[in-house]
Amino acid sequence: METKNVDILGIPVTSIDRHTLKSNLISHIENSEKSFVVTANPEIVMTAKKNNSYMSAILSASYITADGIGIVKASRIMNNPLPERVAGYDLMVDFIRVSQEYSYKIFLLGAKPEVITQTVRNLEKYYPNLHIAGYHDGYFNIHDEEETTLIVERIRALEPDLIFVGLGVPRQEEWVAENYHRFDKGVFLCVGGSFDVLAGVTKRAPISWQNCNLEWLYRLLQQPARWRRMISLPQFALSVLKEKVRMRK
Repeated sequence: METKNVDILGIPVTSIDRHTLKSNLISHIENSEKSFVVTANPEIVMTAKKNNSYMSAILSASYITADGIGIVKASRIMNNPLPERVAGYDLMVDFIRVSQEYSYKIFLLGAKPEVITQTVRNLEKYYPNLHIAGYHDGYFNIHDEEETTLIVERIRALEPDLIFVGLGVPRQEEWVAENYHRFDKGVFLCVGGSFDVLAGVTKRAPISWQNCNLEWLYRLLQQPARWRRMISLPQFALSVLKEKVRMRK
């Protein structure tokens, strides 16, 4: 299962396609192994560049996929192209279907209490054979040892094969990195705001928008308050171009 990495501003993004990653993760599950998947976009890369502890959390991942199209384009600019975009939402849906087919147990962690509850209801409706071992909202202090330990022990007792972590950036990656050593098995997949989509709170961009690489704009139109976060996109592009110039010298 050896994979090569592509350096994107100090982040070793795994050079892997969606199908191969799915196969690798299924193998980890079947062998009762642990795995930690970060789905990186420009916002995550820029946050890691400014925060050493967050960078450490990212670097502890088993796989760092190119969630944003900006990451894929950056790899091309660096003349070391990644095979394709592997979005966290797509990977999560893949494994919801895989879990239903192979009777894998899943645990969902994150979102508002009412959102995670609706997410579970929708999953039970559309995937009636899906084994949801448990769930917990994201409204807790990830650095509170007592609170975190209660959640970790609950997840451990349920022994899920997959743990979808939707605590948002940077909390989700930090939580997994800080607690990964407490688990003996399980694929930990960071999924950002994907529970909001599954719950019907927000809509994912139509395929036509995705094909035009405008998913970021669709999300911004739905949630104008995200504009501050979108500043990372031009910052990322400028940093990539500067790195390209530096490499030519």
